[in-house]
Parts: sequence; structure tokens; C-alpha cells
Amino acid sequence: MNFAPKPKRQQTAHEWVDYLRDSEGLGGILAKTEDLAKLKSILARALTTLELGHLSQKIESGWRQGTQNELFLLVGNASIASRLQQVLPSLINELAKNGLVCSAIKVQVKPAPASREIKPRTDAGALRKPTGLNEIARSSWQGLLEKLAPDSSLRKAVEKLLQNKPK
Repeated sequence: MNFAPKPKRQQTAHEWVDYLRDSEGLGGILAKTEDLAKLKSILARALTTLELGHLSQKIESGWRQGTQNELFLLVGNASIASRLQQVLPSLINELAKNGLVCSAIKVQVKPAPASREIKPRTDAGALRKPTGLNEIARSSWQGLLEKLAPDSSLRKAVEKLLQNKPK
């Protein structure tokens, strides 16, 4: 079989960066990502100046929605959050020295993920019926029965228990 030759393409391939820089669609995402990367590096420099540089990898940062002057820091645990709360005024000053103007910083602990999933038991042992009294329990109930008065209602209940519970 003879096939017709493929027509030559009129268009050329574009670089992927061109699509990211395009103002429609992905351009805004690229700009926001670059801003967040810049924010993270400035925050790391400020924390290093305050001798807290080791915490920079444990902090997620971003701007609070609706305002560009309030910084939002999401941390993994309460000890990091309390340490940041102690140095917030100094951190705001250091950020300003590095060219990032913010009027307030809100620190919040992110919720921990569920550590494990609880599943219902499906093994046969979970479905077996309870067994009778063991020897120690049976002898304890027998000892109590011997101490009770013959006309006692408690004695009748213990007798019934011993009759209904097999060995």
C-alpha cells in the first residue's frame, strides 16, 4: 500500500516557558510562584539573621488573602509557632531590611495528618462467641456461693450464673 506523504507543518514548536509567560492562563501562576519563591528566600535570610535559619525549611509562607501586607506562616508544630511568636517584631524588622514590607505576621500550626487508619476486624477470632468461665473465675463464684444465705436473692443469681456458663 502506498500512503500519501504527510503534509509539512506550518507551525513550529514553542518553548514551554513561552506558555508559562503568556498572560492568558499560566502566566499568573508563574508570577505567583516566583513571588512565593522570593518570599521564601527573604524569610530564610531574615530567620538566619535572627539565628533561626534551621526553621526556614519547616515553615510554609504566603500572603493572607485580600491583603499584601499581612504575612501568613504555617508551621508543623506548636514549639516552632511559639518560638516565632517570640521574635515576631524582630522578624518584621528584618524582613523590612531585606526589602519585604509587611505590617503583621500571623503564625498558625497546621493540623497533623491522620497517623493511621482504623479498620474493622475481619478475622474469624473477632467473630467467635464468648466462652464460659475459666477455672479461677468458677472457683471464685463457688466460694461466694458457699458464703451466701440459702434464701438470698443474690445466691439464686450466682447459682443461675454458674448453671448458664459452661466450663
